[in-house]
Amino acid sequence: MADRITYVGLDVHKETIVVAVAAGGLRGEVREYGRIANTPAALDRLLRKLGGDGMTLRFCYEAGPCGYDIDRRLSARGHECVVVAPSLIPKRAGDRVKTDRRDAASLAKLHRAGELTAVWVPDVGHEAMRDLVRARVDAVHSLRRARQQLSGFLLRQGCHYGRPAWTKLHRRWLAGLNFGQAVHHIVLEDCIAAVEVAEARRDRLTAQIEAMLPDWALAPVVAALQTMRGMALVNAATLTAELDDLSRFANPRQLMAYLGLVPSEHSSGASVKRGGITKAGNAAARRLLIEAAWSYRFPARLSRALLLRRRASPS
Repeated sequence: MADRITYVGLDVHKETIVVAVAAGGLRGEVREYGRIANTPAALDRLLRKLGGDGMTLRFCYEAGPCGYDIDRRLSARGHECVVVAPSLIPKRAGDRVKTDRRDAASLAKLHRAGELTAVWVPDVGHEAMRDLVRARVDAVHSLRRARQQLSGFLLRQGCHYGRPAWTKLHRRWLAGLNFGQAVHHIVLEDCIAAVEVAEARRDRLTAQIEAMLPDWALAPVVAALQTMRGMALVNAATLTAELDDLSRFANPRQLMAYLGLVPSEHSSGASVKRGGITKAGNAAARRLLIEAAWSYRFPARLSRALLLRRRASPS
């Protein structure tokens, strides 16, 4: 039966895909197939050439910027496909030559040996929601950068507010600033405009998340998370979009390892050395959980907003 299985390694790029094929069995031949275009038509031709005579095809490729379209296309045609975690691919210490052909052949051989670690592939709807919440994260970063640029400009001009920034009083203070050079007024107005544009983008994406949430399959999970302290709409939606259904983790240890919240360790013999958290896995979800945990430094009081969310929750 093993000789009727072909393992196909794909080194995927924006325009092309380099293909290598490993025959079934421990000592099966590994050969280069060649380079094809990264198009649906070229992929269909590859399936017809390799899948003849009842041959079973098992594909694999590294997770990267090209996304999961190839995995979905191959799965829709009834072929097994694995999207591989690049950081967990075994590599020989003495290997100093890296080419696309070698990468594809290595993927095919490792897939045949069962040495590759697959990543979780979201469905189309979940990936769309995740893209939306990540767009809002990018908007928040842009807003922070715009505010820092404005604060840096004011600091160079010797302007110090001395109170909490970005309140109504702070904006009124910005509007009343005077400079000796007219050019500085132009710079100030441009920085303020950049902050306002970034704020509008953040608020627009927040409204879109709230509008799209009722149609999402995981909306009940988002509602349940909001009953906890430190979890409002945006945090709950972002955490759910990054983690998907928590039942896919067999136990809490797997979830903590996925988030990189387990301690690092370097022990040998009688020597036991443990360090800080590994910070592996999903950085966005880890950051949100840490921010939510900060709320538990304070006394356990229910705010009016949290009380309303708990009353509205079906659970």
